Amino acid sequence: MDSDIYRNKFRLLSILVGAEDGAGGVTGTTELFGHSLRRREDVWLVIGAGVDEPTAVGGDVYGGAHGVHWLWSPVACHAESHCLAIFCGQLFIILPSMCRDEKINPLMAGQSRKWMILVATIWIQTFTGTNFDFSAYSSELKTVLGVSQVQLNYLATASDVGKMFGWSSGLALMYLPLWAVMFTAALMGFIGYGVQWLVMQKVIVLPYFVVFLLCLLAGCSICWFNTVCFILCIKNFPSNQPLALSLTVSFNGLSAAFYNLAAKSLNPSSTTLYLLLNALIPLLTSVAALFPILLQPPVDVLSSDAVQRDQFIFIALNLWAVVTGFYLLFLHYLNGATARLLFAGAIFLLVLPFGIPGVIYARDWFHRTIYSSFQLPSSGFILVDADDLELHKELLSQENNVDDSTVRIVSRQNTGTSEGCSYETVMKMDCLTVLGEDHKAPILLRRVDFWLYYLAYLCGGTIGLVYSNNLGQIAQSLGYYSMTSRLITTYSSFSFFGRLLSAAPDFIRTKLYFARTGWLAIALLPMPVAYFLLTVNSGEAAVHVGTALVGLTSGFIFAAAISVTSELFGPNSVGVNHNILITNIPIGSLVYGVLSAVVYDSHAEFGLGLMGDSLVCMGRKCYGLTFVLWGCISILGLASSLLLFLRTRPAYDRFEQKKRSTILYY
Repeated sequence: MDSDIYRNKFRLLSILVGAEDGAGGVTGTTELFGHSLRRREDVWLVIGAGVDEPTAVGGDVYGGAHGVHWLWSPVACHAESHCLAIFCGQLFIILPSMCRDEKINPLMAGQSRKWMILVATIWIQTFTGTNFDFSAYSSELKTVLGVSQVQLNYLATASDVGKMFGWSSGLALMYLPLWAVMFTAALMGFIGYGVQWLVMQKVIVLPYFVVFLLCLLAGCSICWFNTVCFILCIKNFPSNQPLALSLTVSFNGLSAAFYNLAAKSLNPSSTTLYLLLNALIPLLTSVAALFPILLQPPVDVLSSDAVQRDQFIFIALNLWAVVTGFYLLFLHYLNGATARLLFAGAIFLLVLPFGIPGVIYARDWFHRTIYSSFQLPSSGFILVDADDLELHKELLSQENNVDDSTVRIVSRQNTGTSEGCSYETVMKMDCLTVLGEDHKAPILLRRVDFWLYYLAYLCGGTIGLVYSNNLGQIAQSLGYYSMTSRLITTYSSFSFFGRLLSAAPDFIRTKLYFARTGWLAIALLPMPVAYFLLTVNSGEAAVHVGTALVGLTSGFIFAAAISVTSELFGPNSVGVNHNILITNIPIGSLVYGVLSAVVYDSHAEFGLGLMGDSLVCMGRKCYGLTFVLWGCISILGLASSLLLFLRTRPAYDRFEQKKRSTILYY
């Protein structure tokens, strides 16, 4: 065989099958008669000229004759499987007829446990988004405390300010195990919401500032829970991190819908019940999630087939998630015994994912043991797989390092002539030239693209969050106080769907490629439409449609933010950079909330509306001007996202072209 062919990098594809013995694969071998051997996950890279006689290394036999070379070896990442692979040139032939007497790989037990962890993470996210039901009890809290709308807004802001202390969870992980961090978060939420419930029940009386601190503590607990969930997804799904994160984070948007259904099933007339549920359910969920977390499997390197099987499971889980979202959206309005049945059905839907991975594994086992026994021996022809971008990046790193460095230097010294940055002055300033380049905090804060991204988030997702905090007063002022819980469920459900949609680019990128910043700009389109619709029409249908559009947009932005931050400013610094990004949430919550509260209180004073010791505004005038201002602000966010897309599109295009050229090369 020509040595030129051997100089190419080959990817040996494998089939996961059982065997009678447990012989191990080649380990620690770096050279074999002129072959340079390197292992990366399930990949063996063979560089050099071939050998013409069989050679045994570590229990594996290599041989070749007349230019056709063969390999009989256990698959590197599965110690109990082997198969005969013949490769000639760049065509690899797998002989399934050589693979007999299959049995289930013991690693499948560990693979099953990781799906238990994913389900536990979904539970945690579902029941710890407790800040989204604030509007369900905010009106009564305002009455009990006897505060103005501005002061009530400060309490909503306190929960968002608590998220600024999310970095403390990372510090805690340096000294505490993961389960201890989870229970610490549950304890913070138990104190924060539990004491507020006592205040609402008038068991105790606390000054306003102490209630503010309790809201801050409750907000901090949410960040600690999120950190636990991120760690679980990243550790147990290294090959499918975006899919795991987007799926689990999506369920945080369903929290308000679940709590609404739970409250209706227990006592539909009590709004203080939300605070009690916020205190107890996350603690009970932590107890339920403890067992899977303590039994985390070791991190195993997956073959390409295993990664693809996991992706298939994620597709099934996303379909199940859509069913769950529609279930809560259309069946939330019933009360009493029917609500209890519906809540039991919702809990069943949360337990159901335990069975989905089992069905997939059973299907694979059936295909290998039963179905294959009725097949005639035959050969399967498999070409080099094209889905492992990380492998391609590693293979080309030495060849492209010089080119990439040159591109960066030239771009930084002469951005006026670099691609994508030359047609306008604004496009010349500090343009990103490559994706994934790590930015430390000082460099990040000097990036024009970061501030465009910051502004898009501030004027998009954050303003949607403030809208949800004001839903109680919006419904009350328009005369729809009895349908507050329905509006909360509408916002929660569509926020959930928006979060699920944020994963769409990862599923369809092989069919339709579009820069993620472009998807971000598209997601921001419904926001100004929603606010201007609410300005001109205060009907019940218009309020529901506007609430749904705001929830859809904000949910997409919340879920997509981590991926966008990682792509634009580097994966290694994503933790710090994302914490810097979300400082816009408390800032926006304060500014937008005070803006709406000032308008609300001014009309309440003019109308002299009273409820207890607090002022209440009634009519479209209470939020009419606020909706106009929020709509204009969201247009600014849309413009920022469009500009960010235009500036980063060349970097995304180069990344995609490089990926495709790498695939063609291999």
